[in-house]
Amino acid sequence: MRFCSGGMYECKTCPRCVCSIIDAQFATEADMGLVIAGALALYLLITITVVIGAIRYAKKNGKSAKRWGCSAALVMYLIPFWDWIPTMAVHQYSCATEAGFWVYKTPEQWKKENPGVMETLISNRGQVRSFSGDNDNFVRKSLMNQRFVYISKHNGPLFLNRWRYEQQIVDSKTDVVMARSVDFSTSHQRRQAGWSGWKFWLDRQQCNTYENIDSGSLSTIAKQFEGAEK
Repeated sequence: MRFCSGGMYECKTCPRCVCSIIDAQFATEADMGLVIAGALALYLLITITVVIGAIRYAKKNGKSAKRWGCSAALVMYLIPFWDWIPTMAVHQYSCATEAGFWVYKTPEQWKKENPGVMETLISNRGQVRSFSGDNDNFVRKSLMNQRFVYISKHNGPLFLNRWRYEQQIVDSKTDVVMARSVDFSTSHQRRQAGWSGWKFWLDRQQCNTYENIDSGSLSTIAKQFEGAEK
């Protein structure tokens, strides 16, 4: 059993979970980085040209060179960066009001309510029970053992480049949630193998502040509910 990127509880062979990045993917990411750097350099050159042109036009026609130059610079800045500050603000708000980690029932509490059952559970190594949705919006249910299911929910892109991740450990017999985590990231495109779109300045992989953080972590709780190895 292993925990893949984004906290998803999957096996090593799961085709939908990126558990490692091969050399070819690193090369592709590096190539795209060079392309983006070149494009931004070209855009900076165009911006300087536009600003200089605006200043010259203003001077030639008796207008405020400062006002025209600043206006031209602002327009050129907003073309690629208009959503940067709003995205960061909404991301922080989502983290502060929705993100966190909650433990509703500890392994010790569950054992007391179900005496002798934990000793009979055998790990299924994250066998995928069901998958619904597409690559961006999906719900995946993975069997932890005969009793517990690990549910991964992925939604996005939400308003202003946000992506929402939720994981739950659920007692499949009672449908009671043992623990749950919610996190948000931001990116121009869905993050895959290190690539998250050409607007790299929007890239935030997780929250820095949370509404709630209970003791421990979802991975630690999951290991305690996992059961014995076969």
